[in-house]
Amino acid sequence: MTIIQLAWRNIIKNPLNLLMSIILFGLGVGLISFLLLFNTQLKEKFDKNLADIDLVVGAKGSPLQMILCNMYHIDNPTGNIPIKNAAPLLKDLHPLIKKAIPLSLGDNYKAYRIVGTNHDLLELYGAKLKEGSLWAKDFEVTIGKSVADEAGLKLGDKFVSSHGFNEDDHTHDEYSFVVKGVLEGTGTVMDQLILTNTASIWLVHSGHGDEEAHDEEAHGPSIKENTEPAQEDQVQQNSNADLLHHMDQEITSVLIQYKSNKNFQALNFGRNINENTEMQSASPAIEMNRLYSMMGVGTDALNALALLIAIVSALSIFISLLKSMRERKYELAIIRVLGAGRSKVFLLIILEGLFLAIIGFIIGTFLSHVGMEILAKYLKADFRYSFTGMKWISEEWYVLGVSVVLGVLAALIPAIQAANTDINKTLSEK
Repeated sequence: MTIIQLAWRNIIKNPLNLLMSIILFGLGVGLISFLLLFNTQLKEKFDKNLADIDLVVGAKGSPLQMILCNMYHIDNPTGNIPIKNAAPLLKDLHPLIKKAIPLSLGDNYKAYRIVGTNHDLLELYGAKLKEGSLWAKDFEVTIGKSVADEAGLKLGDKFVSSHGFNEDDHTHDEYSFVVKGVLEGTGTVMDQLILTNTASIWLVHSGHGDEEAHDEEAHGPSIKENTEPAQEDQVQQNSNADLLHHMDQEITSVLIQYKSNKNFQALNFGRNINENTEMQSASPAIEMNRLYSMMGVGTDALNALALLIAIVSALSIFISLLKSMRERKYELAIIRVLGAGRSKVFLLIILEGLFLAIIGFIIGTFLSHVGMEILAKYLKADFRYSFTGMKWISEEWYVLGVSVVLGVLAALIPAIQAANTDINKTLSEK
């Protein structure tokens, strides 16, 4: 029998101790692994959707809410802004602005948000057409990959929108949208959006008056009546220049990309908007760092708890091995008599500690990935972002390394005592 086989036989000989040790160790490892999986994927989603956007300008309110709504589409708008206020940002040849992309929100289809904007938004996220064409006329839409896959929409399909961001809100039955194109998957928020021109958002809300004003905070900007009907043969509202002909209308926000963010004027641009206009600006990078900081408090507490569980489990392994070694000291003495040196006895106990730690790591990692896969379904249903438990991240190798170290440390003292067993005294006591 090899030393590895002997070590394995020793740890399975007492299944109760084995079970207690690996459950405790697995809980600690599993919690750490789960947090790593969740935080890594969440940060990847957030970072990918930054899309080199330097500033978001919208109605006054919570800056973080404005970022989450207009860039990540997981919150409600802070309100709406008149085009006449945003006009300086939308004009061509602005000395600081490379791109200014207007967004108009307010409707959804099966909880997928319909966004009124222009074609520059696709370039910002690197989105490309998979089939069909981009929206051009009123009530034409181009949809993201997730919308096509999960809402069952395809080229030529017609649908009506629901007011607000919940699919059970009242529908605008008097207007229907038609799918003109489908985008390739980007892994960004573009996958879950239905894109159209701004005029379509105005037209679908025309005539709702007081109801829109009442729902402004919950559902986004109220839309004033548009007296210009949609024309089948006319391309409308697909550029900022078109918007500037409708100063009495409103949009939700403007996404801004600077020509150079190292320019001194660019550094003060957002503050000037906040101080000198009725609008509010927010920096995505600053607000997301603030969000990470707020999340970090809870994450650090859970990491500390997981580490504590892992240390307690290591103590459990230590006690189990120490107890086992003392119960088996006659057996260890016989092994020594049969020719095994001190080093082999020492290695035997170390291997037992390693086996317990590795089994605990495997169980904990398996549970964390299964838990992440289950949670992913709820996250996707609520926020439309895809998470997965079927993914191995590089940080988990560090968890394995820490697990091995804890297993060795837990077995170290019992291994030293086993190696230094007095053969004569032990056999004479028997």
